[in-house]
Amino acid sequence: MEDLKQQYKKVMDDHFPDEMTISFGHQTLQYKKKSWKIPDSSGAVVEKGLRYGENPGQEAALYELCSGNLELGGCKFIQPGYSLVSGISDENMIQAGKHPGKINLTDVDNALNILKFLMNKPTCAIMKHNNPSGVATDATISDAYHRADMADRIAAFGGAAVFNRPVDIQAAEMISENYLEVVAAPDFEPGVIDMLARRKNLRILSIPRIDKLEQYSELKFVDFKSLIDGGIIVQQSPVNTVKSAADLKLAETNYKGTRYFIERHPTPREIEDMIFGWAVEQGVTSNSVIYVKNGCTVGIGTGEQDRVGVAELAAIKAHVKYRDRICFERYKKAYNEIVDLEIKSELEHETNEAGAGLFNSTMVSDAFFPFRDGVEVGINAGISAIVHPGGSDRDYDSIQACNEAKPQVTMMFTGQRAFRH
Repeated sequence: MEDLKQQYKKVMDDHFPDEMTISFGHQTLQYKKKSWKIPDSSGAVVEKGLRYGENPGQEAALYELCSGNLELGGCKFIQPGYSLVSGISDENMIQAGKHPGKINLTDVDNALNILKFLMNKPTCAIMKHNNPSGVATDATISDAYHRADMADRIAAFGGAAVFNRPVDIQAAEMISENYLEVVAAPDFEPGVIDMLARRKNLRILSIPRIDKLEQYSELKFVDFKSLIDGGIIVQQSPVNTVKSAADLKLAETNYKGTRYFIERHPTPREIEDMIFGWAVEQGVTSNSVIYVKNGCTVGIGTGEQDRVGVAELAAIKAHVKYRDRICFERYKKAYNEIVDLEIKSELEHETNEAGAGLFNSTMVSDAFFPFRDGVEVGINAGISAIVHPGGSDRDYDSIQACNEAKPQVTMMFTGQRAFRH
């Protein structure tokens, strides 16, 4: 049996062709396989694309769309010349560390999928296993990184931090204290590269088109899903239609001749968090429920089979992450490293008193709540607002739960679902 550590270090050969052609009837798309010239541990330059796929032993390749304009049913799909992750060149690979694997690049890609809706403020998305561990906006990119990192400091370990503004020295100082696999940004301010490069295996990527991400918010691509029998499902990529308050609707419904409506209207801050949270939801695996507050994720629940369960999971994670954050800020240790029971009790009490950051937060769900039990999880945790697609036969029940809450909770509908599998 080959040593697993050696498997992680190995750059696999792949047998995928240098070019790939996909035909949609009479329309054809042409792709070219990407590769980069990167020195290996011995100093020898190796030209290769992806290191391996999702796991060592899986051959993988990255292809860039180089020609062909696809239009189907009046939908024009993204054209060549808009490359982001698939267009990374040797020059963009500022520090390769080692040849990237599939997960490294898909994490960056999904971060861009979130950031493209959040370009109006400095924002950082930290990704782990193709889900965000923390996303935050702020006045500066360094503050955005700090908030995103501390939203889930533990999960951020070994992740990919992606920025929509150039990385400054203040952010670099914080990044250099953590272990990340990838840092990607449109640019880096003077002195930042030298500071980040102290970690030799850190992949530092510049992606020039990050500053133009907003234009990608309306562009569609063909989404492929391969089946185990060799079959393929294709679909259009989704488009987030919630960009402003005008795209949201105060929750109301009719049930058996009775009109039910939300009594408390949202505040401007709650509206901002709804829009922010719905943007983050575009990059979260469903079923999902997330909690956000003041432009930062508080708890992220992903990939559960039932909506009440994932609401509970996100709240539990918020509690665990908040407790760890205040512990680390105070003692420079993780909560699980603390052995003094009195200190642990104090941290637990302080977390409970603060509601784990969930008090007055916004609950975001990628699909409607089929029963009021999921909504009640958020209400019991202390949220002040909820945003979800709406459309359940029992929307009236969730609306009543919000109106009966003390204090009352507001709720708005997006009118679109955000499933991501």
